[in-house]
Amino acid sequence: MKKTVLFLFFVLLFFACSSNQSQRHESSGKRIISLAPSLTKSLYWLEAQEMIIGKTSFCMDIENAVIVASVITPNIERIVALQPDIVITTGTLTSVESIATLRRLGIEVLIFDTARSFDDLCSQFIQLGELIDQEEKAKEIVRRNKERVEQVTEKIQNFVDAAPNVFFQIGANPIFTVLPNTFMDDYIRFLGGRNIAEHLSRGTVGREFVLSHNPDYIFIAIQEGVDDEEKREWSRHSQLSAVQNNRIFTIDPNIACLPMLVTFADTMEIIYSLISN
Repeated sequence: MKKTVLFLFFVLLFFACSSNQSQRHESSGKRIISLAPSLTKSLYWLEAQEMIIGKTSFCMDIENAVIVASVITPNIERIVALQPDIVITTGTLTSVESIATLRRLGIEVLIFDTARSFDDLCSQFIQLGELIDQEEKAKEIVRRNKERVEQVTEKIQNFVDAAPNVFFQIGANPIFTVLPNTFMDDYIRFLGGRNIAEHLSRGTVGREFVLSHNPDYIFIAIQEGVDDEEKREWSRHSQLSAVQNNRIFTIDPNIACLPMLVTFADTMEIIYSLISN
């Protein structure tokens, strides 16, 4: 009888300790609200989606995460009600006024600067890993994706002629181009090319500008349907080197235009597959 009582006591003690450890584990994780789809996706890659308690309507689906914002307009009352440990966002998506309001209400807000290069994307991913105590995992993911980019860059530069002129279009009506000092400009740089907009400070250009610079490659990353229209329009200009050599390509903007480490590597691989076939 005594043995049975002792056995039951230790069983109960075991489950009590396990429960307490589980509660401590759950409480040790940060309660995060993400106001940027790219940051939400990055947390997912870090396997930290359970920490996300709030997100925008444009973020990927996260179980149990409440929608607290459109892309640019946060619902302050809903955010406050969720009692987050931290709100993460980018300087381009959330207004200065909204950020100031959240901070006045005692909520910590971490702003990720606009990534201007692939190196910036890598650094920010590690910063996010540090935030959730997953620095080593973040560094490993960065290492793997740097390796992917290096491998495809080597293949591309062995395949492409020296310093081709490149036009990378990311908008239509008006035409909008990738500018220097942006992470998307690194697609061109790793291609071994020269961005025909390298001297511009504003992204809006006319069709005449592109024609006068006669790009050897044209990449179009615009919404489905519009991309094909733009490809047909450029194809009418038979004097273009890109037309003569059949080097006008469309790329999914949901991959190429997102400031994320993994999608950058994905895009580099897509670029290589397009130009090498």
